[in-house]
Amino acid sequence: MSVNPNETRVLDARDKLARLFGLIAVRAGRAIMRVRETGPSAQYKGDGSPVTAADLEADEIIRHCLERNVPEFPVVTEETCTAGTFVDAERFILVDPLDGTKEFIQGTPEFTVNIALIEHRKPVAGAVYAPALRRLYIGGTNAYRLEVDDGDADPSFSGMHPIEVGRPPKAGLRVVVSRSHLDPVTRQWIDQRAVFELKPSGSSLKFCAVAEGEADVYPRLAPTMEWDTAAGQAVVEAAGGSVTTLDGAPLLYGKAAEDFRNPYFVVRGRV
Repeated sequence: MSVNPNETRVLDARDKLARLFGLIAVRAGRAIMRVRETGPSAQYKGDGSPVTAADLEADEIIRHCLERNVPEFPVVTEETCTAGTFVDAERFILVDPLDGTKEFIQGTPEFTVNIALIEHRKPVAGAVYAPALRRLYIGGTNAYRLEVDDGDADPSFSGMHPIEVGRPPKAGLRVVVSRSHLDPVTRQWIDQRAVFELKPSGSSLKFCAVAEGEADVYPRLAPTMEWDTAAGQAVVEAAGGSVTTLDGAPLLYGKAAEDFRNPYFVVRGRV
């Protein structure tokens, strides 16, 4: 599996990795869709979160592809991470093979495959793929969106479109919120600001809505894990946006001592 150098300009290392992650995410997404067609059934982990055959099959595909293409990087995935997992926070790959499992089980299309490289505790290259929408977002030095054709061939990057964050309309902020986790604390945060529109969405597509200028802010004042956010953050920041904790510090990664749990954070475009 490789990126075709004849399709576009000369790429830097981050953009090459983002495209590689995109190819892998699409392959995993096709496996997820095959499971979806048979009617997924869920089991539940110790923390109460659901897991399906699609999660596990996608996880296996992604780990195999990463080992074959970038064996030098340690890999942490949602399905293989256990308490006490150690990584060198300087450089490793974070994977959520199926972000939005609840949406997947419910039959809605807002679930994604997330793959990101963490370097010096920050996501520097990532891919978010929504298999049911056939929509791929990648972010390295630059950010792009690609509509993926149906079929078994690897996607061509010649049809991708650059994306960038936007500015809010004069009427107020367009705020993207979790479709299934709009908690009272987040609602209070929203109520304290001049908001023009609320945009419910699922999985890491909330990051992508900000990255392509469809929303201005995504506040997340509820628990998340690093693999939930790394790829989306890579796309947002490549598109010119930011992801910070509530006190304005960068959202950092490799928090093995906290079992890879994130603090609350806010994703912003040009606001």
